[in-house]
Amino acid sequence: MATSLQPLPNSRTEPDGSAVIRVLSYNIRSMRDDTDALARVIAACAPDLVLLQEAPRFFRWRKKLTRLAAASGLVLLSGGGTAAGPALLCSLRATVERTEDVLLPLTPGRHRRGLATAVVRIGGARLGVLSCHLSLEAEERYEQAGLLLDRVAGLGVTHAVAGGDLNERPGGRTFRRLGDGLRDCWTAAPWGSEYTFSATVPDRRIDAVFVTEGIEVLGCGVPLGLPGVAEDDLRAATDHLPVLTALRVPASAT
Repeated sequence: MATSLQPLPNSRTEPDGSAVIRVLSYNIRSMRDDTDALARVIAACAPDLVLLQEAPRFFRWRKKLTRLAAASGLVLLSGGGTAAGPALLCSLRATVERTEDVLLPLTPGRHRRGLATAVVRIGGARLGVLSCHLSLEAEERYEQAGLLLDRVAGLGVTHAVAGGDLNERPGGRTFRRLGDGLRDCWTAAPWGSEYTFSATVPDRRIDAVFVTEGIEVLGCGVPLGLPGVAEDDLRAATDHLPVLTALRVPASAT
């Protein structure tokens, strides 16, 4: 039984225009499990931004994602079938500046991978957002990490958050590459539980959220024990556990 967690800071805009935001990263296994439990978990985490992986990609995928967003009190921002799985949801607190879905190079015989990206404004902060699901194959995964870093740099923003299912544990070559270019939020401010897979017997951290320099990490981890997040729902929703992160993003000059 998980112990009760001290909640992360609530979303708010500070007097100086900086934004405290909550970001959730979650592999939802194509919504093949208990979608009501999934929506309850997402809603209980009260995120401003949700970085999804393994979102529905085929028949009526957009309708499924839109329904999940609505059931969670959010709206569909970007991704899904057009990004080969990664997707973004957001609260009405976010003003969308632009979105772009990116397909990564396809290795014959392997799954197509992609990135869901956006630039949003929340309060006085301007923020790049990216969701990813990297390859199961080590060399391809490492190359995709480089493309991810290039894409973050190309968003044209000072501050960005990127996260997803890395298919690799901390200490792996790809994880280190991302950590060299960005800050691993769990390492910066651990909160909650660490391990993200599997949902029933978690024994490894293969899902993570990263940020650029200048963003303050207020806490990051699996919300096991967070009031409103039921353990039964976490087990029923999908095969991964979510990563919830609270950030303070400075106000943007432009």
